[in-house]
Amino acid sequence: MRLAYAPYRLCFKEPAGTSRGVMRLKQTCFIKVFDEADPSRFGIGEAAVFEGLSAEAGRGYELKLIELLANMALGRSTDLSRHSSIQYGLEQALLNFSSGCSGLYFPSSFTEGKTDIVINGLVWMGDFDTMMKRIDSKVAEGFSCIKLKVGAIDWHSELEMVKSIRSQFSESQLQIRVDANGGFNMDNALPRLKALADLGVHSIEQPIPAGYPELMRFLCEVSPLPIALDEELIGRCSTEEKIAVLDSIAPAFIILKPALCGGFSGAQEWIKLASERNIGWWVTSALESNVGLSALAQWTATLGNPMPQGLGTGQLFTNNFEAPVFLNGEHLCCIAGAPLDHTQFDSLQWRQ
Repeated sequence: MRLAYAPYRLCFKEPAGTSRGVMRLKQTCFIKVFDEADPSRFGIGEAAVFEGLSAEAGRGYELKLIELLANMALGRSTDLSRHSSIQYGLEQALLNFSSGCSGLYFPSSFTEGKTDIVINGLVWMGDFDTMMKRIDSKVAEGFSCIKLKVGAIDWHSELEMVKSIRSQFSESQLQIRVDANGGFNMDNALPRLKALADLGVHSIEQPIPAGYPELMRFLCEVSPLPIALDEELIGRCSTEEKIAVLDSIAPAFIILKPALCGGFSGAQEWIKLASERNIGWWVTSALESNVGLSALAQWTATLGNPMPQGLGTGQLFTNNFEAPVFLNGEHLCCIAGAPLDHTQFDSLQWRQ
């Protein structure tokens, strides 16, 4: 078995705002595995590294890919415990190869086109009027759950935006999730959480920055609004580290991005440990291309979680790839039996 990798830069159709800044480009990396006797047949995966979030992002990232490439050629194992995105991409490539280099990663009723996945409608940051237009668009498209990125405009305007939504739609009509990306602090977090709870918001992701477990534990204990951990999971690779996070903070939910929390295998362990502690969870994508999104959706479909999932729709980028997933209202669907066209990857600059 041999391996090759190809760095790739995804281009946003519109600037994507978060509390950490505005993104116009998103670096990713594709991995393929193949038999040297027939390199035209290969399994494809996406190592969805996320600069600014992925613990492994940095100067040593490509060195780890080179190490993996060499070790696979020699039949040796590679320690990827601290390289979640590479683990994620390699798992995809191997699954795709073992399925006959088709569009399959995790066969299920979803890949047969018989079931779908309900997802939340993500509303990116912007000014008040822009965000309200985006919210109206998501509701018109049929979303019953929306997720608001907050922190780009002043808090008063963001709160007025939530009030405006609630004046039009009750909790039973529209579920609202909020993602602060660590944008609050201990001086303002509690009054903001109360204000959001009073408006019937479902939950908030990562109200304060990761790395302050005692403060996050306190917020989880006293907050009237359920708190979900996201960035807090990144870089926690061993079972002991995961248990320590869950036991020391005791959140209401955890948000799973396999690209950032140990690939599919690492995310599966997070689910097991959380379930044992009656902690809820859902899956969120990490700005993958349609390649990673297709594999992620197929895995998510096997988990049987009825909550709206935080999966992207592949509509963010101008230079995306074709894959057998599509959006129908709030339902992410898969085209039954549709192959993944591997020829679209021929023009990538593969390193092997």
